[in-house]
Amino acid sequence: MAAVEAPTQQQLSELKQKYTLAGQGQVFTFYDSLSAADKASLYQQLALFDPSYINTIAAKALAPAKAEDGAAAAQPSLEPLPDSARASIMDSKPDDIDRWYSEGLDLIAANKVGVVLMAGGQGTRLGSSAPKGCFDIGLPSHKSLFQIQAERIRKVEELAAKKAGTGRSVTVPWYVMTSGPTRGPTEQYFKEHNYFGLKPENVMIFEQGVLPCISNDGKILLESKSRVAVAPDGNGGLYNALVESKVLDDMKRRGIEHIHAYCVDNCLVKVADPVFIGFSASLNVDIATKVVRKRNATESVGLILCKNGRPDVVEYSEIDPAVAAEEDPKQPGVLKFRAANIVNHYYSFRFLSTIPQWAKTLPHHVARKKIPYADLETGETVKPAKPNGIKLEQFVFDVFPMLELNKFACMEVRREDEFSPLKNARGTGEDDPDTSKHDIMAQGKRWVQAAGATVVGEDPKAGVEVSPLVSYGGEGLEKFAGKTLTAPTALEAE
Repeated sequence: MAAVEAPTQQQLSELKQKYTLAGQGQVFTFYDSLSAADKASLYQQLALFDPSYINTIAAKALAPAKAEDGAAAAQPSLEPLPDSARASIMDSKPDDIDRWYSEGLDLIAANKVGVVLMAGGQGTRLGSSAPKGCFDIGLPSHKSLFQIQAERIRKVEELAAKKAGTGRSVTVPWYVMTSGPTRGPTEQYFKEHNYFGLKPENVMIFEQGVLPCISNDGKILLESKSRVAVAPDGNGGLYNALVESKVLDDMKRRGIEHIHAYCVDNCLVKVADPVFIGFSASLNVDIATKVVRKRNATESVGLILCKNGRPDVVEYSEIDPAVAAEEDPKQPGVLKFRAANIVNHYYSFRFLSTIPQWAKTLPHHVARKKIPYADLETGETVKPAKPNGIKLEQFVFDVFPMLELNKFACMEVRREDEFSPLKNARGTGEDDPDTSKHDIMAQGKRWVQAAGATVVGEDPKAGVEVSPLVSYGGEGLEKFAGKTLTAPTALEAE
């Protein structure tokens, strides 16, 4: 690592003044006692933040604006999205789905589609300190989440090239957003695995921003004498990071017009899904989102709906239980509010190119946490027993209400085909490595059976792992018609 350059006396005094005027001078408490290297590194870290902006967003987050007359805000009006803004894979005409698929593949073949992966999380809850994308869910192939997703990109490039039939090379660039702790290990992992067969120049690994942690009385906390306590700025930090890391510049240079963004922990995600791209592009929207049908009225998921006439996400805790249980008048037995948010989005490039105009206006949300901090008297690091401060986060869906309804769309997909998140440690029985593995193997079994294969085996629950390089979404499996496969098994490309 190159040595961090020390500030000049003038730079230091200007920064000190900035923090002191903002009432945050405590961050320099131990500065004079630090080594030259620690001084330089603390200065560099503090120079990244504008303390008066931090004060503003912390105050706003801690005391949300009240209605003008001090009265409680009126109950928002909640409606499902209008029919014009939504489609469901379950009830769409096969012709429509085929048309979207075809249009999406054409856009991919024209090199107009890019993919953004949100991969900042560590596998801490899974018992691993590595980035979550490196996790092996226990498939016969032992592929990690990163590898499965990279191979889906390779396959969709191949399908698009084949459809175009021009012999030109098709590229879907992959922009991988990490956090501070996961960036180095992610870069290392991709290099060690030769980018899973993708060209390194088409994989751009970048980092989301951080914000200082704040004490309950509004002060920026030091983690140690020479370092501010910081935390990632939430998945909504994606927008600012796309600008700061020059990802948007790269997209513009490549002529990318359609972007698919998703989270690393969903092992069933259809990366750069041609159906979703074609659907969103055909409606000419700026944002579209995939949803799955809510399992029941009490499932704790955020819902995508129309709030006060705008697209929005409302958390399950904010919806009256009676409203949550209402049925759709057009579909008895189906919930009226059922569009469960799975953080799987489409963006037009024209919309993302406006980020600099609004990134700083997105609200920040408060997460109350136990934050280790340096005691300002002794300099010792204290590990608190109860929450002593807040982390500030932005949410990726807070941009939805900026859009008119005609610039937003929603596509309902089958949960068993597209959504299996990895959240919990093995053995939990829900959203854990075993459920992820089961969902991939069960999907592969359905695919080969639909293609005419017979699957046998001692365990009726055992499935078939179909490599993404063999099939992206169940296509191209005709050669298994009439064959008998013994589960569990894996079908790899030749």
